[in-house]
Amino acid sequence: MKIRLMTATAPLVLGAMLMSGCTTVSAATDAPKAAAGDAATTYAGPFAKPSTLPFHAPDFASIGDSDYQPAIEAGIAAKRAEIAAIADNPAAPDFDNTIVALEKAGSLLTRVRNVFDQLVSANTNDTLDAVDTAMSPKLAALDDDMYLNEKLFARVKSVHDSAQGKALTGEDAMLLATTYADFVHEGALLAPAQKAQLKQMNLRLASLETEFSQKLTAGTAAADPVFDSAAQLDGMPEAAIAAAAKHAEDKGLKGKYAIALLNFTQHPALSQLKNRASRKTLFEASVNRTSSGGEYDTTGIVSELATLRAKKAALLGKPDFASWQMYDRMVTSPAKAMSFMQSFVPALSAAQTREAKELQDFAKAHGDDIALQPWDWGYYAEQVRRAKYDLDDAQIKPYFEVWRVLEDGVFHAATKTYGITFKRRTDLPVYHPTMRTYEVYDKDGSELALFYFDPFARPNKQGGAWMGNFVEQSYLTGDKPVIFNTLNIVPPAEGQPALATWDNVTTMFHEFGHALHGMFASQKYPSLAGSNTARDFVEFPSQFNENFATVPEVLNHYAKHYRTGAAIPPELIGKIEAASRFNQGLGLGETLEAAMLDMDWHRLTPEQAGQPPMAFEGKALAEMGLRTDLIPPRYRTPYFRHIWSNGYSAGYYAYIWTEMLAHDGWDWVEKHGGMTRANGDHIRASFLGQGHSKDYAVMYRDFTGYDPEVEPMLEARGLVSKGR
Repeated sequence: MKIRLMTATAPLVLGAMLMSGCTTVSAATDAPKAAAGDAATTYAGPFAKPSTLPFHAPDFASIGDSDYQPAIEAGIAAKRAEIAAIADNPAAPDFDNTIVALEKAGSLLTRVRNVFDQLVSANTNDTLDAVDTAMSPKLAALDDDMYLNEKLFARVKSVHDSAQGKALTGEDAMLLATTYADFVHEGALLAPAQKAQLKQMNLRLASLETEFSQKLTAGTAAADPVFDSAAQLDGMPEAAIAAAAKHAEDKGLKGKYAIALLNFTQHPALSQLKNRASRKTLFEASVNRTSSGGEYDTTGIVSELATLRAKKAALLGKPDFASWQMYDRMVTSPAKAMSFMQSFVPALSAAQTREAKELQDFAKAHGDDIALQPWDWGYYAEQVRRAKYDLDDAQIKPYFEVWRVLEDGVFHAATKTYGITFKRRTDLPVYHPTMRTYEVYDKDGSELALFYFDPFARPNKQGGAWMGNFVEQSYLTGDKPVIFNTLNIVPPAEGQPALATWDNVTTMFHEFGHALHGMFASQKYPSLAGSNTARDFVEFPSQFNENFATVPEVLNHYAKHYRTGAAIPPELIGKIEAASRFNQGLGLGETLEAAMLDMDWHRLTPEQAGQPPMAFEGKALAEMGLRTDLIPPRYRTPYFRHIWSNGYSAGYYAYIWTEMLAHDGWDWVEKHGGMTRANGDHIRASFLGQGHSKDYAVMYRDFTGYDPEVEPMLEARGLVSKGR
């Protein structure tokens, strides 16, 4: 669900080149070395050199909150000196002294940012938030000072246009092409006055994105609905009610019950709560969390962000922000993305209408004289699902203990398919005690990667799930990957097992697909390694990996009752499979609506973007042709973190596009023998280990032999019948 992949662009957002620095300080080839060295040697904190731990993993035991700002400031200074050395190099520009030198620049800054960005997202506090606020504008300025440096771009352009540049092949050619494209994208061709204007815009945008993220995290925690009695939570599992009591006590409300809001609109408890008033309270707390005025309202930030982004696109010669943003995508224009999404509307709208009637009729038949509302959908859908499939979370969760799912499911699938193995490390420090760390070994027994797993929700953690790197793989630097997966599974009550919903299980496999993309990175250049790919390709490996969750050999290996160890009964598996296509009106609908809303926001002109956000959202939703009155988008505008601060602007459609790739790709796997080692080697060789070393369409054709087709996704979603 960075990259920080939400998985994973972090609150401090930089361009691809700035994010891709190596882990050892290195001045430009043939360039003066004193300036960079002087800037770096003034800093002697814990990030001054690569960690001495295995894989250069962060030494959290020796890093304090006060260490981050000095390290970031030193990293900025060192990066500036390195960039200046490249720009001022008296030697004629060539691939090594300009393009590769840029790739090497910024190692200190990358080292600290890879850790800080994760901490401020997953385990933040007032000190880290203050550093984030202070550093965001400085990092944005650094980004601009690199991309808008005329002497530096002249060297990049010289190499790009040279005979040497045109003769490059493979990764070298890709690095040159992406470097040049990034400079042009960031405004390198603008006139000096326009560059000055762009810099001011980018400073303000960076501050606004950070402010939005911080306000949303705090506002979500502050909006947790509080209930006076356990009776109001009737229908929730006992463990969840106990967790709500503990959560309220932690908030200073002993004797009451508080439900922690999650990242998205729908909350799992909406499918459980029997009390309709409680459902309404929870739903309204979720959808109004940061749009009801007061301290945490984000709508003013959204309005300014949307307007500034539209103005920035206009300055850069593009009709809208989406057109500017999609320069490096597999889907190359907003029109193509919208056309793809709109192709689902007729079938999906029919499904929503059909399902709404089914839920309304069910309620009436069971004596509930109501007019179906958004807070009712999840509850009655669960009742219908139980009636149709005799299935509920209380039956399922005992078979999905979190650590068993990870070790006997997620890891087991990777071992069987790719030949890699895992060993838990308890000797390496972590930033939170509920985390675990594993060393990963390749199929030949050699060290492949280090993997950190941070599964549980907490008040100081952003919602959602994501993957990222503490250390990026690169043959240029000799580094192997250090990767983390971060989730927000509801933590267990004290003394109780950590049990997962089926959605949690799917998310675990999803995020590990991102992790595999990073672990199998086999690139020379860090900016092209692993998951450093376009938004509408990066979610393909993760959604593809979700398929392994239901492969019988895998499912039977991890789905065991936490008390008895008994395997999940075949009939329960059958019910899960039968229910997988149920409730697509909500399942696909809320995601498609959010993706279309994102694209609607980012196709606005500067004049259009300044309108009141909630009025614009209402109009946009009404024009989608979907039942947005009953099924609101997965993220409404004021809490759509993906697009306002996590790098998915004009890119949320990528989840649906890559789901299409994933289903089509899995269709190929099933037709070629399923989960075999031969297929695993082919998957790794064709796309999972390729990073951005090739064109995305070429990688996909290397995998399947043909361009992607949408039919397998429609079949998997139950929107068309099988039998092609």
